[in-house]
Amino acid sequence: MNVRRSAAVLAAVTVIGAATPAAAAPSPSPSQAFPSALYGDKDPKFDGVWRQSLALLAQDTVGEKPAAKSVEWLVRQQCEDGGFAAYRPDPTAACDAKTMLDTNATAAAVQALAALGGQDAVADKAVGWLKSVQNEDGGWGYAPGGASDTNSTSVVIGALTAAGEKPDQVDKGGKSPDDALLKLALPCGGDDDGAFAFQPDKKGELTANADATAAGVLGALGQGMVVKAGKKSDADCADPRTPQQAAANGAAYLTQTLAKDDAHLTSALAGSDPQPDHGNTADAVVALAAQGETAQAGKSVRWLEKNSAGWAEQGGPAAYAQLIFAAHATGTNPRDFGGTDLVKQLNATGPAPQAPEQPSAADKKDDSDSTSDFFGVWWYVGVCLVAGIGIGFLFTGRRKSRQS
Repeated sequence: MNVRRSAAVLAAVTVIGAATPAAAAPSPSPSQAFPSALYGDKDPKFDGVWRQSLALLAQDTVGEKPAAKSVEWLVRQQCEDGGFAAYRPDPTAACDAKTMLDTNATAAAVQALAALGGQDAVADKAVGWLKSVQNEDGGWGYAPGGASDTNSTSVVIGALTAAGEKPDQVDKGGKSPDDALLKLALPCGGDDDGAFAFQPDKKGELTANADATAAGVLGALGQGMVVKAGKKSDADCADPRTPQQAAANGAAYLTQTLAKDDAHLTSALAGSDPQPDHGNTADAVVALAAQGETAQAGKSVRWLEKNSAGWAEQGGPAAYAQLIFAAHATGTNPRDFGGTDLVKQLNATGPAPQAPEQPSAADKKDDSDSTSDFFGVWWYVGVCLVAGIGIGFLFTGRRKSRQS
């Protein structure tokens, strides 16, 4: 699954009683067929809507028009109240109290559908559901009612922005998403200056988390997954009293952390050796680019170009989408990403995008006629002009002849 939501999913495991993390989901057997409209061939139980949304959003970002049936599949995953579950194997069955709705999946779907256009009713309904499950502190948890976390709050902020809302004005009891994020930002003056925590621990203390920091920077900037390079801030680390300061602090933390490990982030699971974290590195690139830290973003995207092919192949559509977002944010060509065509690889994980519309024969004829008419008019004007000049010389010659 997409590592961006790994922390949120792990936190939700306790809430929803899931026994197996999505990353360990097996590939389908011949008797376990998944919808043909779905991107990826691994069990979508925990990430179907998420990876579909990222795949469609990435295709739109690079100018591809997703297959109509893939968009329709995503739309049909929505429950009547507007929320999305991680995956509904039978979308014809009504959602009920047992349907585990997912703020991350819902927010990702909104970002994708808003970008694609033509699905305003679906996106607006989803936004309405997200507002209805906002926590009293202004943020969101992975599951409705769960404690607010940086990742979930930030992806919802991205959805609100995509839908034309002003996130700082979406409040619950006077608390906005910005208030929730600022409570999760670490102060300056320690080893983890400016980072974001995923959630407070049992003692209420904050622990720096690179994944959450990448998400928090985007959330504090009010941006979603698709960004353009922003303007760099030269502000030093200061108390995160405003979203802008928190974003600058978080970007500085990411820059320092990336510089320690050859431009990439590192994950260390209990009982295993540290490994390069490709997914969170891609997310960090997007966050840094949005904050205007293009130098470090460029170094890290070049590391991804050299080292991410195997990871992306194993990760599937969401992984390819993350790399496409990183490439887009840094102005890197996603069709030649370290020798890999990310767009081609993504498209190969699901239904082929729609072919570009070709002009009809009538349109071509109209264009041809217009061109012919254009040149015909100017040919006529030119002839008249030459004739006029000739006549002018003739009259001038006659006058000179008479004068002499």
